Amino acid sequence: TLADQIAGFHALGCRVSLFVDPGETAFAAVRAAGAERIEIYTGPYAAAFDAARCGEPRSVVALAAALADCSRSAHAARALGLGVNAGHDLSQQNLARFLAVVPGVLEVSIGHALVAEALVDGLAATVRRYLAITGG
Repeated sequence: TLADQIAGFHALGCRVSLFVDPGETAFAAVRAAGAERIEIYTGPYAAAFDAARCGEPRSVVALAAALADCSRSAHAARALGLGVNAGHDLSQQNLARFLAVVPGVLEVSIGHALVAEALVDGLAATVRRYLAITGG
């Protein structure tokens, strides 16, 4: 079972975060299974953000809905004492807005964008910009 897998990771000294869809709020089972955090899948938010930047019709509504879904998940998780991580397609362009709306994000996963941006601007400069955005 998932709880057994989580217990095995804890025995190795690992913190466990379970990936969740944005808008999900039923986190009692996550807590009962022993996970300490959720990680909100931010792909829909990133897609809506890109669409809004391109001026696509209805994209502003989709962006607001995506942010509301992520925020709802963060609030529900935090209310149960779970930490909140986020990740997928986050970048320098969309991260600040996400963090401004979604409360209490502890970690973000930014592998793809960071590497792509570092190829253009260099790793040190790219990491500095992400640290500035996250307040790290």
